[in-house]
Amino acid sequence: MKRSTKTLCRAGVIAALYVVLTWPLGALAFGTLGFQIRPAEALTMLPLFYPEAIPALYAGCLIANIITGNAWDIGLGSLCSLVAALLTFAAGKLIKNTPLKLIVGGLFPVLVNAFVIPLVLLLGGSAYAGYWFMFASLLVTQAVWVYALGVPLYFGVRSLRAKGITAFTDNVSGERLSQNATGVHRKEN
Repeated sequence: MKRSTKTLCRAGVIAALYVVLTWPLGALAFGTLGFQIRPAEALTMLPLFYPEAIPALYAGCLIANIITGNAWDIGLGSLCSLVAALLTFAAGKLIKNTPLKLIVGGLFPVLVNAFVIPLVLLLGGSAYAGYWFMFASLLVTQAVWVYALGVPLYFGVRSLRAKGITAFTDNVSGERLSQNATGVHRKEN
C-alpha cells in the first residue's frame, strides 16, 4: 500500500473515531447486559473504500478493548476486527455491484464477531450466558450497527468522494472524481 500523509491521517482518524465511539459507553460496549452497544462497528464498512481502514480498525478496537482489562478481548477481540476488515476489503475489490458489495462486505464484521466474541467472553470469565445465546445476541447487535449505521456511512463517504472532497478521495491532487456505470471513480477533465 502506498503511504501518503493523507492515508496516514485518515487511518488515524478512523482509529480515533472507533475509540471515541466505543470507550465512553463502557460496559455497554462490551456486551455486559447481553448485547453490545457499539456504534463504532459502523466504521467496519470503510475498508470497502480505504485499505488504510484495515490497520486503523484493528488499532482502534485494540485501544478501545484495553478498557476491559480482559487479555482475551484485547488480543483475540481486536484480531476479529482485523480479520473482518481484511475480508470486507477483499469483498470490496471483488464485487462491483453496490448492494451486493454492502451485503457481503457487512457480513464479515457481523459473522466474525458473532462467532468469536462469545468465546472471548467465556475465556475471559465475563460471559453472561451460554455460547449460543451470546452468538445470537452479537449477531443481532452487530447487524444493527454494521447495516443500520454502516450503510448510510458508506453512501455518505461515496457522495463526498464523488464531490471531490480531498479528505475522502484517493487522488493526491484532490481533483473531482466522477463515477461511471460500474461504480468506479475516475478523474474528470
